[in-house]
Amino acid sequence: MPAVRAQRLCPEAVFIAPDFKGYKVVSGSAREIFKRQTDLIEPLSLDEAYLDVTVNKTGLPTATLVARMIREEIRQELNLTASAGVAPNKFLAKLGSDWRKLDGLFVIQPEEVDVFLLPLPVGRLPGVGKVTEEKLAKLGVKTVSELRGLEQSALENLFGRFGGRLYELALGIDESPVVPDRPTKSISAEDTFQEDVLLGESEPMIRRLAEKIWSASRKESRIPRTVVLKLKTSVFPMFPR
Repeated sequence: MPAVRAQRLCPEAVFIAPDFKGYKVVSGSAREIFKRQTDLIEPLSLDEAYLDVTVNKTGLPTATLVARMIREEIRQELNLTASAGVAPNKFLAKLGSDWRKLDGLFVIQPEEVDVFLLPLPVGRLPGVGKVTEEKLAKLGVKTVSELRGLEQSALENLFGRFGGRLYELALGIDESPVVPDRPTKSISAEDTFQEDVLLGESEPMIRRLAEKIWSASRKESRIPRTVVLKLKTSVFPMFPR
């Protein structure tokens, strides 16, 4: 829910301003804890990352023990909770980490993949948004188990290359490796206003956001080539430009 709508619904609510500089400091401290176990770390955001601990620095015999140690060190040193998903691949580990938030550990052993995966709604699969979910529902497919019953060729005819990806996900397959220091694909900044702003009055706001993007892009080794401006109204349709 947009914060503006939340404030309209609950005028007496207290909104605390975010502290992104502080979040980055804590995120860096958490990453140092990760590095005690492995250098194969692929950040997803300030508070989430994939770790490959197939071989770990402390010699712990299982990924589950590594996850427990990391969570305990985060608790002791940063006074924060952390959730972890342990699984044979990235896709399943991500599902597992979401399973017992905000402070949990969920382990999916290789022999348990089908028991965990097959009952899930297809909407839990990465990349399956509302439109894809609706298309699958028209085929009578609402769960991963039902998705697994479709031929790969049928899925590719419907969804192109993503159909092949869907077929693999339904089988619990994800061969993508953990990639440390993955190049940044995009940089964004946005703002929300109490009331809709007339387009003719939006230039100062757009310039301010553009300056933030420019400053952030200077820290990257790659040169940006495309600029996208997204505008949302109070009823929240999006207009990319």
